[in-house]
Amino acid sequence: MKTIIYYYTGTGNSLWTARLVASNLGNTTLHPMSLIHKDALNQADAIGLVFPVHMWGVPHHVLNFLDAIDMDSSKYYFAFAVNGGQVSRTLIQLQKRMANSGARLSLGYDIVMPSNYIPWGGPGPADKLEKLYLAARDKINKVTPRIALQQSASMEKGPLWQRILFTACYAMTYRLIPKMDKDFWVDDTCNSCTICEKVCPVENIVMKSGKPEWLHKCEQCLACIQWCPKESIQFGKKTPAYERYHHPEVTLKDIVGTTQTQEDK
Repeated sequence: MKTIIYYYTGTGNSLWTARLVASNLGNTTLHPMSLIHKDALNQADAIGLVFPVHMWGVPHHVLNFLDAIDMDSSKYYFAFAVNGGQVSRTLIQLQKRMANSGARLSLGYDIVMPSNYIPWGGPGPADKLEKLYLAARDKINKVTPRIALQQSASMEKGPLWQRILFTACYAMTYRLIPKMDKDFWVDDTCNSCTICEKVCPVENIVMKSGKPEWLHKCEQCLACIQWCPKESIQFGKKTPAYERYHHPEVTLKDIVGTTQTQEDK
């Protein structure tokens, strides 16, 4: 089975997940969602989507990607929604969106990883992070044989209270997300390295007079704040006190790079 996995990542959790799935499946190529590669898409038998949950739902970037590709009902589709413990009904939302385009999402899994949403705090102690990595690895190892067999199952989802409360929150905040970058600011330690500009998956940052400026098409992936080597970028009032986070097995080069394959690892 020839498989292509499209991933969207800011701080590496989703890329790490995609790499592990690809390694387990074999004969799998990874591409960021910013690069569609229609020839590779047409040649694949199975197509996977790996992405973070943003504001309790499917990110703009993923929805824009789905709009840009031609859905093929003959393909086998699967997805992994990477989140900090609040998947809500993200995968159900994705399944319905894909069905409207003529594609069937056969499997959808909830992968819990350390939270990178620094406005609400740091990732937590090292022992907690390690437990999350081990649990995520175990789950991915367990479910990838089902993908190889092209099985189907109901989408994984959060508890009922999440699906009610957070779905409403997603609906209210979705249109506001691009302009949430108004709360970013830069302190005096910025050395104009341009890393923030390079890691932004939607080209939302430009450098002006040696400092980053945000263009109000933000995804809230927080790659800019988490990868800043000087911890110069802040969001709101509390982030100067919070520890930064990116997945320990993902490098800055990986995030800045355009295409990852199994052989690249």
